[in-house]
Amino acid sequence: MPTILIDADGCPVVDLTVRIGRVHGVPVRILCDTAHRIEREGAETLVFDKGADSVDFALVNRVQPGDIVITQDYGLASMCLARRARVLNQNGLEYTAQNIDGLLARRHENKKLLRAGKHPKGPAKRTREQDEAFAKRLEMIVTNEKK
Repeated sequence: MPTILIDADGCPVVDLTVRIGRVHGVPVRILCDTAHRIEREGAETLVFDKGADSVDFALVNRVQPGDIVITQDYGLASMCLARRARVLNQNGLEYTAQNIDGLLARRHENKKLLRAGKHPKGPAKRTREQDEAFAKRLEMIVTNEKK
């Protein structure tokens, strides 16, 4: 049985993930730092010291093959893929060995632009369609992983 681990700092789909986990009987762990204490009924919350990547490293140290990780962080996604987890972002995109290198390269280019004083446009306001795409993909993964 997989566990769903949520990199919860800034994650817009915590409630949706907990609800899907509950429906399918899949345990959910919410990982956050002391500045973003996030607790939900039906999920276990693990709180870590505030600090650069403290939650990311705590999550990587807990993830097991077949677990499902929810994160927006490409670096964390890459580490979880190496641990043979399934990894989804908040919009339903599944990170894979085939797409992670391109995503990491794009992140690197964006950081170079920021250092040069150029600020790429931020994400648009979250939509209902994004929630639906996320829920559909998570439901599919949970159903397949339970078999």
